[in-house]
Amino acid sequence: MKTFQNPILPGFYPDPSICRVEQDYYLVTSTFAYYPGVPIFHSKDLVQWKQIGHVLDRPAQLPLDGQEQSQGIFAPTIRYSNGVFYMITTNIANGGNFFVTATDPAGPWSDPYYLQAPGIDPSLFFDEDGKVYYHGTRPAPEGEKYSGNWEVWLQELDLDSKQLVGEEVSLWRGALRDAIWPEGPHLYKKDGYYYLLISEGGTGHHHACSIARSEHIKGPYVGNPANPVLTHRHLGKEYPIVNVGHCDMVKTQNDEWWAVGLASRTYGGYYRNLGRETFLVPIKWEDDWPIFSPGTGKLEMTYSMPNLPKTKQLTEASCDHFDDDKLNFNWNFLRTPQEEFYSLSERPGYLTLKLRPQKLTDLDTPSFVGRRQQHINFNASAHMEFSALSDNEAAGIVLLQSNQYHYRFVYTSNKLEKVIRLIKCTAGKEEIIQEAPIDTDVLYLKIEAYGQDYCFYYGTSSSAYSALIENVDGRILSTEAAGGFVGTEIGLYASSNGEISKNKAHFDWFEYTGL
Repeated sequence: MKTFQNPILPGFYPDPSICRVEQDYYLVTSTFAYYPGVPIFHSKDLVQWKQIGHVLDRPAQLPLDGQEQSQGIFAPTIRYSNGVFYMITTNIANGGNFFVTATDPAGPWSDPYYLQAPGIDPSLFFDEDGKVYYHGTRPAPEGEKYSGNWEVWLQELDLDSKQLVGEEVSLWRGALRDAIWPEGPHLYKKDGYYYLLISEGGTGHHHACSIARSEHIKGPYVGNPANPVLTHRHLGKEYPIVNVGHCDMVKTQNDEWWAVGLASRTYGGYYRNLGRETFLVPIKWEDDWPIFSPGTGKLEMTYSMPNLPKTKQLTEASCDHFDDDKLNFNWNFLRTPQEEFYSLSERPGYLTLKLRPQKLTDLDTPSFVGRRQQHINFNASAHMEFSALSDNEAAGIVLLQSNQYHYRFVYTSNKLEKVIRLIKCTAGKEEIIQEAPIDTDVLYLKIEAYGQDYCFYYGTSSSAYSALIENVDGRILSTEAAGGFVGTEIGLYASSNGEISKNKAHFDWFEYTGL
């Protein structure tokens, strides 16, 4: 029997949501302060996913100015009804809850329809009678007696006016007494019951999925006696998969049930540089309740393949030569670009970055083009043509957790000579870890990671690298150090650090490979 390996989307792909349209499956995840927002994937077998675009790929859809790394877009939900796709989500610091629509999941998607809805983590349910229901999470009506004293609530959505109508109904506060942060709600209907699946316990180690049901959409909802239906909080911090939760269920055309959910892989201690990743877990039903991961109750790294048609193995090129007229979908930026700072046409076959005053430490949009770290062990390298014209100019590769926690591996100058330099930023405080003189306009940069040991190499050819420094501790790239909800990104970067410059950095290629 063929098996698959979790996670199905490795790296920073949290809060997955899924829907099926006949024999096609679509999945979206959170992006927080990264742009474009909400990547959308397609699959035929639930295991191999190909990104087909971003839902929020226009500035008008995604205002992110000034937002911190873990603000921005929270917990999208994707649903389909009568030929239309719906994606509903929250822009935490600019607009709140909204939804967009499309007839083609690859886009274009509409401009946002903002809703007068408090709270976060919105979802939609399309009932058999044609009514549509918004459900999300918000502070409890009596106020927050304690941090996380929230509830799941529901209200009807009028698709003609694009507004909420009718009474607001409180649905559930979670399985445990005084549960904290009931969130990520999704409604389903099966065999006469409405099922409300949520997460509770916060997004950290005590994350868990619980479920309740009712014969009426407005309740009352009764919790499953077996709650929580999926969690790893009881397994201890030495278990290699942690903070399991935020699931969304789907029924296949062959009557199997599966769920996508988030979890993190720890390494080098209780550290999660990769962020929260997307996993796939089987479900079976007993006594009108879902059993997640039957037989073990744990999110496993390996399961038997879903009973779905075989599909051709998807492969992704490890090296990007920047030969296309658009960036590949796996690249993204920090916050919403308000001006053009990169080009693929100015010098064909190269990614050209302008040196602009914006810094990586600013809550701004620096000249940064990044992609997710997706492996515990990896190799990332780039060929760069650049010469610093003054001490404030720098370009190279960065390892980014947030504006306050990152490494910058850059070519610059130090008043006396040109140097290759590694800068560590911890809690906003910068420190030069190592530098070495080198005078060239053509530079090869390479980062190798083996667990939490990150090694930095440079050279004037791809066959002759020198070590700038090896075995640098990567734990500052984990949420345990930096806080927040994102994972590590590896990016190409250029900055004039507060000054005006007409200089540019040109990248011939970038290669990323898991080791």
